[in-house]
Amino acid sequence: MRKIGVIGLGYVGLVTGTCFADLGNRVYGIDINTDKITKLQKGKAPLFEPGLEEMVERNMQRGRLFFTTSYEEGLKDVDFIFIAVDTPSGQEGEADLRAVRQAAGGVAELMSHPFTIVNKSTVPIGTGDWVAETVSANLRPEVEFSVVSNPEFLREGSAIHDFLNPDRIVLGSTDRRAAERVAELYTPLGRPVMITDLRTAEMIKYASNAFLATRISFINEIAAICEKLGADVKQVAAGMGLDHRIGPDYLDAGLGWGGSCFPKDVRALAHMAAIHGAHPQLLRAVMDINQDQRRRVVRTLREILGTLHGKNIGLLGLAYKPNTDDLREAPALEIVHLLTNEGAKVVAYDPVAMDNARNAITEVEYKNDPYEVARGSDGLLVITEWNEFKHLDMGRIQKSMRQAVLIDGRNIYDPDAMRQLGFIYRGIGRGYGETNSVAEELIAAKSPATVSDSES
Repeated sequence: MRKIGVIGLGYVGLVTGTCFADLGNRVYGIDINTDKITKLQKGKAPLFEPGLEEMVERNMQRGRLFFTTSYEEGLKDVDFIFIAVDTPSGQEGEADLRAVRQAAGGVAELMSHPFTIVNKSTVPIGTGDWVAETVSANLRPEVEFSVVSNPEFLREGSAIHDFLNPDRIVLGSTDRRAAERVAELYTPLGRPVMITDLRTAEMIKYASNAFLATRISFINEIAAICEKLGADVKQVAAGMGLDHRIGPDYLDAGLGWGGSCFPKDVRALAHMAAIHGAHPQLLRAVMDINQDQRRRVVRTLREILGTLHGKNIGLLGLAYKPNTDDLREAPALEIVHLLTNEGAKVVAYDPVAMDNARNAITEVEYKNDPYEVARGSDGLLVITEWNEFKHLDMGRIQKSMRQAVLIDGRNIYDPDAMRQLGFIYRGIGRGYGETNSVAEELIAAKSPATVSDSES
C-alpha cells in the first residue's frame, strides 16, 4: 500500500484519488474549499459523475480515503503528491497557473522526507521544470524529490471507466526511476506505459485534446456544407468512420465542444504557439468553427420564425454533454445569451445540471420535465443528447407547441419521422438544402396546436 496525497479535488483530482484508493492505496485528498471537504467527509460527491459517490463512500468506509483542507495533515509521510488543481484560461488564452504555484509552495514548506511530485493538471509545456525549481528553491530542509508529468485523459461522464481502462499511461520525467515508481501505481490496470521527458509528456496532452477538437470542428464544417448541398452528415460520418485510417470517434456533428478541457487546452496551445513564433492557423480555425455552431442554430431558428422577439423558446439540456452537471463552456450558455439578447423568452430542462444552471444562467425559466418546456413554445432546441430525450413522446411534444419548430442540435431524431409528426425540423447537416422553402414547410406542417387551459 502506497500513501498518496492529491491536491485539488475537482473532476480530475477526486476521480484520481478515489480510484487509487480503490486500487488499495491510502489516499488523502486536499482542497482549500471547505464546503467541498465538508461534503466529501460525509461521503457526498460535490459533482455529478456516474459511480463516483458510491466509490468515495466505499473507500472511506474501508479506511483508504480521507479528505482535508490541511496540507500538513494530507501530506504527512506521503510517497507521492499528485497536483490536480484547476488551470483555467487567462485573459489571452494562456493557462492560469496560480493554483499550481500555490500547491508547489505548500509542498515545499512541509516536505521533510523523499517524495515524488506528479503533475496531473494540464499545464503549459515547461511547467514541470519550474515546479521542480520552485520546490527545490524553497525546501527546508533540503530533501530528495522528483517531478513527473502524468497527464490525464478522463472524459466527464465516464471518468472512472477511463481511469481504470486507459488507452495508455503517459509519464514524463528527467528521472526515469521516478517515472517507473509512478508507473507501479498503475500496475494493477495492466495497460501500456509510455515514458518520455517532461516536456514531451506535457505536449502529448495538449496535442491529443487539440486533435480531438479538430475532428469535431471538421465534421461540423462538413455538416455546414451538407446543409447547402442536400447531403446527410450522419451518413457521411458513418462512411468516413468505416475507413480504418479515420475511425468513427469524434465525428458527431452538433453544437461543438465545450467543458473543462477542450476549450482551454486549444486556446492555451494556440497561445503558446503564437508567443513562441509559430503560427497556429489550424487551431484558430478550429476555435472559430466551434463558436459558429452556436450562432448557426440561433440563426436557423430566426430564419424559420421570422423574429425571435417575443417568442417562447425551449431548451432540452444545459450541460455541455450527457452524464455530467458541468456547464463550463457549455453551448447552452452562449445560446441563451443570443436568444435573450434578441428578446426571446427561454425555458429549459436538464436532468442533472439544473442546480448549477440556476447559479450560472439567471435569464432562464426552469421546468420540471421536457413536456413542460415544450408546452406553448414557438421553437424547441435540443442542446444536450441525454438518453431521456431520445425516448420522448414526440407526438405529444408537437401537439403542445404553439409553433412546432424543432432544432435538433445533436441529431438525435430521424428527420423524416419528425416531419411526419408535423414538425418543421432542422438538424445539423441533415441534408435539407434541397427541401421545400420555410414558407412551404409552414403550410405543410400541421396547424399549430392550441394549448388548453388545463395544459397551460
